[in-house]
Amino acid sequence: MKHSQAPMYKTLLAAAAAALFLSACAVGPDYVRPGTEEPVAFKENKDWKTATPKDQELRGNWWEIYQDPQLNSLVEQVNISNQNLVQAEAQFRQAAALVQSARAAYLPTVSASVSATRSGGGRNSSSTLVNSANGGSVSNSFSLGPSVSWEPDLWGRISRTVEANQATAQASAADLQATRLSAQATLAQDYLQLRVLDAQQKLLDDTVAAYQKSYQLTQNQYAVGVVAKSDVIQAQTQLKGAQAQALDNGVLRAQLEHAIAMLTGQPASTFSIAPTTMVAVLPAIPVGVPSTLLERRPDISGAERRAAAANAQIGVAKAAYFPNLTLSASGGFQSNSFANWLTVPNRIWSLGPALAATLFDGGARRAQSDQAIAGFDASVAAYKQTVLTGFQEVEDNLAALRILEQEAAVQDETVKSARLAVELILNQYKSGLVNYTSVATVQATALSAERSALDIQNRRLSASVLLIKALGGGWDQSQLPVNKVLNDRDATIAGAKPAAQ
Repeated sequence: MKHSQAPMYKTLLAAAAAALFLSACAVGPDYVRPGTEEPVAFKENKDWKTATPKDQELRGNWWEIYQDPQLNSLVEQVNISNQNLVQAEAQFRQAAALVQSARAAYLPTVSASVSATRSGGGRNSSSTLVNSANGGSVSNSFSLGPSVSWEPDLWGRISRTVEANQATAQASAADLQATRLSAQATLAQDYLQLRVLDAQQKLLDDTVAAYQKSYQLTQNQYAVGVVAKSDVIQAQTQLKGAQAQALDNGVLRAQLEHAIAMLTGQPASTFSIAPTTMVAVLPAIPVGVPSTLLERRPDISGAERRAAAANAQIGVAKAAYFPNLTLSASGGFQSNSFANWLTVPNRIWSLGPALAATLFDGGARRAQSDQAIAGFDASVAAYKQTVLTGFQEVEDNLAALRILEQEAAVQDETVKSARLAVELILNQYKSGLVNYTSVATVQATALSAERSALDIQNRRLSASVLLIKALGGGWDQSQLPVNKVLNDRDATIAGAKPAAQ
């Protein structure tokens, strides 16, 4: 390097060294996780039957707790083929790509250009362009060279942007898990309700068969003059009503079957589930303590990560108050002769820092800073509300399970009494001691009791699924991608694909 270039070179090195030193600073507040009021214990948990010590935590495949192989198979299909999951996974990849884009600003921008131009000059008395033969001139210009530009992160604008994008990507990963858990829970609810409807269908079919026998009994007794025609008509009315209920039961079952097809990513027209007896059992669910809920629910983690992203945006807004330093360098060759283009005498270069600051913007930066602060306050409120909602959902479903367990015990006694009443009244009718109205009344009461018992069973199963969902399923905050993973795009994408757990 020539001696005349040394002062500029030293100036550039000094500017770069100062920039590197200052880039360790980042304006704006450092993130602190917002505080929340966490109860010591769930209010409804004191009477809850906890699981055995070996099952103190929900596992990843939480649906296996119901011990139904077909349910397990369907949930696995949800994990692979559910289109909402595919969409959430793509959105996570978008967020991860933004992290890479933000990190690219740490590094210099290197570009290269090559050009060849031919220009002419000279004007006649009419001020028109003429060629060289009429006294004008024509020149050639050839240039080739790279250029480097770098903006050091003096005030932490880039680092805060990276911090915000990383937190947003983690929130997107939590959203993916929340979408997955929601789809799994919805499928489990639909499937379990479908199986209860199968049990209800069997009850109605058995009832129709019983009513058919009662109708035949009244016809026989009417034929020998024991009972009036009204008994036959009443028995027939009761039979037709039961048949209508049996047919109507198929409407909801078909809708649930179609919903399950959609959740598993299959056309409803080609999907079916054969009726069978109930296999699933009501599980004992490990609840834990409220403090763990903040780490076990993906929606809470997502809301917390959005608060972190909003906090980093405050730093980005604050950095706009400070000047920007740009270090640039370029070099190459320039000549008006193609033959002598790439030679040492035609070498060119330039070095230099540039410092730019906004002196007046009409309050735009103040408005952006206020907007960022307000956005952070809103995200903190959303986070705290999500936490409160989480506690409410756990308490709601604990209460539902506790009360429904008591109701089921009472309803079981009601069913036993109703069945005994049917047996006694039917025998009395055969002996001519009561009219058919008494038979119809106790049979209707028994059917209602049986259906109520099945409804309670369905509500208990549904509440158990909702409790598991409220507890976060088998998910844990440690499953969120860390910043190191977010900086590795391939690893991030591989970890985000919706696949069977």
